[in-house]
Amino acid sequence: MVPGVSRSGATIMGGLVIGMNRKDAAEFSFLLALPTMLAATCYDIYKNYAVFHMGDWQNIAVGFVTSFVFAVIGIKALLKIITSHTFIPFGIYRIAVGIVFLVFLT
Repeated sequence: MVPGVSRSGATIMGGLVIGMNRKDAAEFSFLLALPTMLAATCYDIYKNYAVFHMGDWQNIAVGFVTSFVFAVIGIKALLKIITSHTFIPFGIYRIAVGIVFLVFLT
C-alpha cells in the first residue's frame, strides 16, 4: 500500500496491463477489497471492543446492512459505466487535479 495511490485503481490498472477487460479487472479489484476491508473491520472491532455497549451492536448491524446495500448498488452502477465507457476521461481528470495540486502546493 502506497499512500495516495488508490488500491482499486492500482488493481484495475494491473488487470488491464495483463490483458483483462475493464469489467473483469474491476470485478477482480472489488473481490480483492473484501478480505482487506473485513480484516480492517475485525481489527477495529477488536481494538475498540471495550467501548461498545449492548445497544451499540444494533446500530452497528443497521449501519452494516445499509452500507452493504448501497455498496452493492454503487458497484453495479460502476460496472455498468465501465462496460460502456473508457477510463480516459478519469485519467485526464486525475492528471489535471494533480497539476493543480502541484501548482498550489509548491
